[in-house]
Amino acid sequence: MAQNKLFIGNLSFRATEDELTEVFSQHGELEEVKIILDRETGRSRGFAFVTFTDEAAAKAALTLDGAAVNGRDIRVSIATERPRRPVGAHIANRF
Repeated sequence: MAQNKLFIGNLSFRATEDELTEVFSQHGELEEVKIILDRETGRSRGFAFVTFTDEAAAKAALTLDGAAVNGRDIRVSIATERPRRPVGAHIANRF
């Protein structure tokens, strides 16, 4: 997986993508900022992904780990690929 994508955790539910863009763009050019929303409610799930155009900028932004954003100390780390569950696996485990 590319090392230019960061996971941002402990995010305030009021945080916006514009706020994250402002904070993280100080470390380099951004490709994408995406706050993850709950499918049913449309509310923030409290984490986001920030993708930089290059790896050096992403590594520089790791210094924001523990920084206060919108009243909360955020967690910043290199994003890792989560293993995909087979289709229907969540249903099969219920029985």
